Amino acid sequence: MSLAYIFPGQGSQYPGMGKDLVDNFPAARKVFDEVDEALSFPISRLCFEGPPETLQLTENTQPAILSVSVAVLRAMEAQGFPQPNYVAGHSLGEYSALVAAGALSLADAARTVRARGRYMQEAVPPGQGAMAAVRGAELAEIEKVCGEASQGQVCAPANINSSNQVVIAGNSEAIDRAIELLKEKGAKRVVKLKVSAPFHCALMMPAQERLAADLEALSLDDLRIPLVSNVDAAEVRRAVDAKDSLVRQVSSPVRWLESVKLLIREGVDTFVEVGPGRVLSGLMRQISREVKSLNVEATASLKSTGVNLGISQG
Repeated sequence: MSLAYIFPGQGSQYPGMGKDLVDNFPAARKVFDEVDEALSFPISRLCFEGPPETLQLTENTQPAILSVSVAVLRAMEAQGFPQPNYVAGHSLGEYSALVAAGALSLADAARTVRARGRYMQEAVPPGQGAMAAVRGAELAEIEKVCGEASQGQVCAPANINSSNQVVIAGNSEAIDRAIELLKEKGAKRVVKLKVSAPFHCALMMPAQERLAADLEALSLDDLRIPLVSNVDAAEVRRAVDAKDSLVRQVSSPVRWLESVKLLIREGVDTFVEVGPGRVLSGLMRQISREVKSLNVEATASLKSTGVNLGISQG
């Protein structure tokens, strides 16, 4: 078995996430205690109790998902789950993956993603940016439409999630034009997303520049487990390359489809989504049904995935 742990990004959050793990695993409780202290803010209470509207704020969502993902990972480790052969994370999830790879401390990751969320939120005034999910259209066609719709504004693929799902981002007017053009050209479904900012496009450059300064001051170690990066869909092992990827990632598309395909080419046959929700597991089914796709987000899924992987649990 060749194993990859994959970590979710924004959109997987929900009130109550992580509570079951904390009740059952001291290693998970320790993660939340550490993040609460690092942020001087009770992110644990926000994860466990909400309210949803506060949890949805980007600067809260990002450290919340990171905390739950790392808490899940620590619970898995405590139960004897093996070290993976590779890690990867979708957007924000790349920080969780770097913690898993031993390159980034949990406290540094939490502080950085909280700032990252704030920078991304502040990069574009409310209402001026938008994102839309496109299903049932070829990437080349979507890129062509984005070019036509831009009219001097920003409009481009932001998340290339699977062959059937691409998210576009840019100026609100350009995204509206692209939605109409894509519908005219026969895309199965085009839906404007309820997001607070147009992530992973050129409008995020102000956020990228602010984050670059933070990351420059941060200490990263070389990775103990190779990571496949979002921005290049390529293997990363050195701290300097990981930092560079995190910077460029802010305004670049998430090349998730290519990242997963690379992992499969490298021989990975089992993927475990580590963290809240099952967004990446759903994408895995779209990308390949030839590999095993599992998830762990709470005690029940930890046990069932452990059984599936042949791990004896006390």
